[in-house]
Amino acid sequence: MGLPRHVELYEVGPREGFQSETNPISTEAKIKFVNALSGAGLRHIEVTSFVSPKWVPQMADAEQVLSGINRVPGVAYRAAFLNLKGLERAIQSGVTLDGSLVLSASNTFSKRNMNKTTDEMFETLPEWIEAYKAANIRVKQMGFMAAFGCNFEGYIYLDHLIRLMEDVINLAASYGENIEKVKLADTMGWANPEQIKRTIRTIQDKWPDLNIHLHLHDTRGLGLANVYAALQEGIWEFDTAIGGLGGCPFAAVKGAPGNVATEDVAFLCEEMGIETGLNLEALVECAKLAEQIVGRQLPGHLAKGGVLPEIRPKSWMAVQGS
Repeated sequence: MGLPRHVELYEVGPREGFQSETNPISTEAKIKFVNALSGAGLRHIEVTSFVSPKWVPQMADAEQVLSGINRVPGVAYRAAFLNLKGLERAIQSGVTLDGSLVLSASNTFSKRNMNKTTDEMFETLPEWIEAYKAANIRVKQMGFMAAFGCNFEGYIYLDHLIRLMEDVINLAASYGENIEKVKLADTMGWANPEQIKRTIRTIQDKWPDLNIHLHLHDTRGLGLANVYAALQEGIWEFDTAIGGLGGCPFAAVKGAPGNVATEDVAFLCEEMGIETGLNLEALVECAKLAEQIVGRQLPGHLAKGGVLPEIRPKSWMAVQGS
C-alpha cells in the first residue's frame, strides 16, 4: 500500500509504563508527566488503569491522577480496565472510551493475565457488549493480546488469530454492532517484520475496511523494524511509550525493554516525511522526565542520540537547501 501520509501515536507510558515499576511513583509526578505529554502534541494518552490495587499497586490513585491533570482540548485521555467494575469507574472519571472487546490469542497468557482461559473470556463478551450498550458506547473495536507469539506457548499461528477475529466480529454483529478496528498487541515481543506484513495483508484481504492498530514491544530489539514493516503496509495507528517505558508484568521476562519508544517512532516517521503532529524536542524532554521519575535510564534512543536538526552540520543544511 505504501507509506501513510500521517501517523497517530497513542501514548501508553503513564499506564503501561508506570504499572510495571516496583518503586512507588507519586500522584504529583504522574500528573506532571501526563501534562508534559499533552504539551508535546500527543492527542491520545492512556493515563492510568482501573484495576485492583492489590494486583497493580501503582494504579491505586487512578481517580486522583485523572482529576488532577490539565485536560487539553482535542486530547483523548484514556484508561485501561479488565472488568465491568473498572469500566464503571472509567465512565465516572470521564475518560475517552472505546467499546472494545478484548481477548488473548494465547490461552496460557489469558489465564495468567486475567485468570480466565481465552474461551472463558469469550463467554464474557456478551456482558461487555450489554454494558457498553447501557452506557451508550458503540462496540467498534476488538483487541488481541499476544497476537504474534507467547513466551509460554510459542508462535501464535495466523489462522488461529483469524478464527478468533471472525468469532468476535460475528458475535458483535449478532448484537447489531459493527467492528471497525482491530488492535493487535505483540505483548511479549515475538513478532518479526515479515510476520507483521503477512498478518496485515491477510487481515486486509479478508476485511478490507477493517482498520489495524498495532501495539508493539521492543523486547528483543525488533520494535522499530516491525513499525517500519507496518508503515510499508499503510498502517497509521500505533501504541507507543515515552522512552520505551513498560514491559508486561505477566510475561515472565523481567527487565526487557517495553513498548516501542514514542520519540523513536515519531523520529522514524518524520525522517521519512510522515506527519505525526508531534514536537520531537518536547518528546525528548518527556523521555528525560520519565527517567527522572523512574530513577533509571530508559531504552529509547532519540534522547541519547539527539534530534538531528540540532546536530546536522550547517554545510549539510546549506546543500539540502540549494
